[in-house]
Amino acid sequence: MTHSNEKSVSISDAANDHRPELLAHYPVIHHQPIQWGEMDAFNHLNNVVYYRYAESARISYLHALGMFDGSMVTVLAQSSCQYLRPVTYPDTLLLGVRCKRLGNTSMAMEYSYYSIVQEIIVATAEAVVVRLDSDGKGKLPWTAAERQQLLALEAKFGHTPEL
Repeated sequence: MTHSNEKSVSISDAANDHRPELLAHYPVIHHQPIQWGEMDAFNHLNNVVYYRYAESARISYLHALGMFDGSMVTVLAQSSCQYLRPVTYPDTLLLGVRCKRLGNTSMAMEYSYYSIVQEIIVATAEAVVVRLDSDGKGKLPWTAAERQQLLALEAKFGHTPEL
């Protein structure tokens, strides 16, 4: 679910988004302001929130590819997050998202969470998304056109996913 205070940089905005060098090879940058209510008992961003942010960034990536139009069914098969530095309110995270590996029916995605306040990567994450048929019962391969579009987007930012 996306919120009104979230912003994603689309492909057309990418040249003008002033992305940090650490995110230069990520085709989609998802802007995520930290909310006060997302802090844990130690006043750090709660670990569960990182997964919500990854979900929003993943949707932004699929939107940039024109693949999140309601006709595609995907399911999250695996996700992990490595917390490198604590994040506190107020801050905004820039989530770089890209395809790490493009399989026949799946996509491994990777994320880097960049803190504007700290000016460094504060977490990294990975997720595997599987594409399903319209009834959600069987796996559905990416089309040749979808694969080409994804690879072209990644290439614009100097990144080539594993195939």
